[in-house]
Amino acid sequence: MITAILADDHEIVRRGLAAMLTTEKLCHVVAEAADGLAAVQLVEKHRPQILFLDLNLPRLHGLEVLHQVRASCPQTRIMILSMHNDEPYVIEALRSGAMAYILKGSESTEIAQAIREVTAGRRFLSAPLSEWAINALTSKPADTADPLQSLTQRERMVLQLAAEGENNPGIAEKLFISPRTAETHRTNLLRKLGLQTQTDLVRFAIRKGLITA
Repeated sequence: MITAILADDHEIVRRGLAAMLTTEKLCHVVAEAADGLAAVQLVEKHRPQILFLDLNLPRLHGLEVLHQVRASCPQTRIMILSMHNDEPYVIEALRSGAMAYILKGSESTEIAQAIREVTAGRRFLSAPLSEWAINALTSKPADTADPLQSLTQRERMVLQLAAEGENNPGIAEKLFISPRTAETHRTNLLRKLGLQTQTDLVRFAIRKGLITA
C-alpha cells in the first residue's frame, strides 16, 4: 500500500484525513507532523511515497518544507492540501515541484483521484484551480534569479526561524546547533540576500510567502 505522511498543524484535520485514507484503503499513514520542521525530519526518516502538506505550518512554512523535501527526498511526491486558492500560493507550489494542489473541503473521491494521478506521475489540481493555474504556469516564466536559491538548506531553516522572531539561542535549540553556528548562518544568509537588519529579513520572508504579515 502507498505510504504517506500527513503534515498539518490542526490535529482534527490530520485525524479526519488519516481516517479517510485508512477506511478507503488509499494509503498507509506512517507518521503525522504538526509543524514544518517535524515534517521535513519525518520525511527524511520514513521516505514515504506521498506527503500531504498544508502551507500554513509553524516553525517552517509549507512552501519551505516543499523545497527541502524536494531536495532531500525527491522520490516523495508532495500533495498540497490547503485552504488557499489564490494564485501566488498555487503557482509557487506547482513551480516548486508539488504534484497536486487540493483545496480543503474537497470530497474524498477527489482526494482518491488525486492520489491515483500523482502515483501515476501526473499532476492533479482541484477543479476550481485547473484552467487558470495551467494558463498562469504557461504564460509566466519562472523566476530563475530567486535569491533563495543561493541559500543552503540549513540557511533556509535559519531564515524561516529568524523571520518568525527566534533569536540565535532559540534557533540553536530548535536546530540542535550552537548559538555561534546559528549566528554564522544568519550572517551568511543576510549577506547572500543583500539584507541588513531583522526588519529587512522579515519583510523579505513576507514577500516570499514564508510567513504571513
